[in-house]
Amino acid sequence: MNYNELQEFIKSVAKSGATEVEIEMKDLKLSIKVPPKGKATQTETIVQVPVAAPMMAAPQVQQTPVVQQLVPVAAQPAAAETKEDDSKYITIKAPMVGTFYRRPTPEKPNFISVGDDIKEGDVICILEAMKLFNEIEAEVSGKVIKILVDDSTPVEYDQPLFLVDPS
Repeated sequence: MNYNELQEFIKSVAKSGATEVEIEMKDLKLSIKVPPKGKATQTETIVQVPVAAPMMAAPQVQQTPVVQQLVPVAAQPAAAETKEDDSKYITIKAPMVGTFYRRPTPEKPNFISVGDDIKEGDVICILEAMKLFNEIEAEVSGKVIKILVDDSTPVEYDQPLFLVDPS
């Protein structure tokens, strides 16, 4: 719903005589409350739009199923086999929201790389949150199989960061 459509909707609610209207769509929540006549002349309008879901996100979501339909059927079992292979590995997840860094400073080497052996307690990355740099330690010992996040990218809580082979 664009700005002009929103304005037209508010005007039609005011003309209808309704005192309260609430509409909720997937990317917009609109609540309009009009005081009874004679009490006040001010109208209260509350519009909530989630920050994480911008208005432009809807067309991208609609395009995703089309791309999935173009994937050949023969390629789908290979993806399933990859997931089965990953099941024997331990996933190290982000303990907090922040920016993921693989090294302590740009001049120094990465904490760990694919193929490295790690021990429980080894520093494996840094997560920056609110200008605080938190060293993340390994909770398991094993061999690093895959690094799932690019350096200097934001991560969410519980987002997978590394795959580790415990054997």
